[in-house]
Amino acid sequence: MNIRPMNMRYQWVAFCTILSKEIRRFTRIWAQTLLPPAITMTLYFVIFGNLIGSRIGDMGGFDYMQFIVPGLIMMSVIQNSYGNVVSSFFSTKFQRSIEEMLVSPMSSMTILLGYIAGGVARGILVGIIVTLLSLFFTRLHIENLLVTMLVVVLTATLFSIGGFINAIFANKFDDVAIIPTFILTPLTYLGGVFYSIDLLPDFWRTVSLFNPIVYMVNAFRYGLLGVSDVDVVGSLVAVAGFTLVMFFFALWLLQRGTGIRQ
Repeated sequence: MNIRPMNMRYQWVAFCTILSKEIRRFTRIWAQTLLPPAITMTLYFVIFGNLIGSRIGDMGGFDYMQFIVPGLIMMSVIQNSYGNVVSSFFSTKFQRSIEEMLVSPMSSMTILLGYIAGGVARGILVGIIVTLLSLFFTRLHIENLLVTMLVVVLTATLFSIGGFINAIFANKFDDVAIIPTFILTPLTYLGGVFYSIDLLPDFWRTVSLFNPIVYMVNAFRYGLLGVSDVDVVGSLVAVAGFTLVMFFFALWLLQRGTGIRQ
């Protein structure tokens, strides 16, 4: 018997099992996972798009509502892909069920990919919901489908990995909220979601270029509207490179048993 194909089949079954569990988990409690971001983004559309946007006027050649929609979609993808993995994996670690996974034939790669895929699935699903809601407030057309899909998948993957790393280092439930509250939320709001960084003074525009979310939001805005404040190809390469680095770092932490075998 060829052992390698058999092992690959086991790993595939394990991956699909984790992914299925993750999808069932956030769809079963949809009122807590899918409904709140939809309500929150609708409020953003009403307040910033209709009320404030009517006073701001055009931005980047588009009305303000059209301009902020890509950023709000990307914000929902970031928050939900990150939140899904950090809460799910930390719960698994807290309940000690992760130990059963580690002693099983499942590889660390399979465990990591399963949780990442679950975070990507929730991030993309919420992104689709927010996109459909935005159609009630403005017109959208996709300028570049390949860029749009690529940046969404890369961003959801990157922040799913970030949530996994956060969960590894977290020792209590309060630790799960530290990164989203004090790092992720400020970077998102300062990432060009509600404004073009070209409007900023030179100093603050330069500072903004150190914010990785600026590149994700602008690449996605280019995919939908065809405009961007930064180089799109460079943005995609940077996000892809950072995703790979984060992935192998998370895999190394899992293989070492950091935060688990203690």
